[in-house]
Amino acid sequence: MIHDRPIPFRFALAFVLSIVCLVLPAWADFETAMDAYNRKDYATALREWQALAEQGEADAQDFIGTLHFKGWGVAQDYTKARQWWEEAAAQGSASAQSDLALLYANGLGGSQDLLRAYMWYSLAAGNGYEIATGYRNDLAKQMTPAQIAEAQQLAREWKPLKK
Repeated sequence: MIHDRPIPFRFALAFVLSIVCLVLPAWADFETAMDAYNRKDYATALREWQALAEQGEADAQDFIGTLHFKGWGVAQDYTKARQWWEEAAAQGSASAQSDLALLYANGLGGSQDLLRAYMWYSLAAGNGYEIATGYRNDLAKQMTPAQIAEAQQLAREWKPLKK
């Protein structure tokens, strides 16, 4: 039953602090990884991001995809890059969407799929990743009007995962 009484300040404060205590360690791990990445200590960055990525943290997944794509701190592996970017892109990460489109456009880490590449570039562009617009327009030069229409339909129907 819902009461009309205001929530006591102590209860509200305890609730907010408990949320902050849960979020701050994950943020600290991400920042530790980012610091290592910026120092080019990719093995440490990967180790810090790994647990976050496995918990569904899209930014960590995106960066792990980049490490695999570039071969930084790990063997270069386009298949693993695609897997991690798929995870992050599915949650709406614009940079992962654009990177994933690059893999689809070039058949890296799996088969070439211009429709999916166009779709992911469109989604990234719609999420504010401006460079994706140019890549999508360049890709369109390799596609028929029917393929472009189908790719646009895929982009309209796409829904991000709820995490």
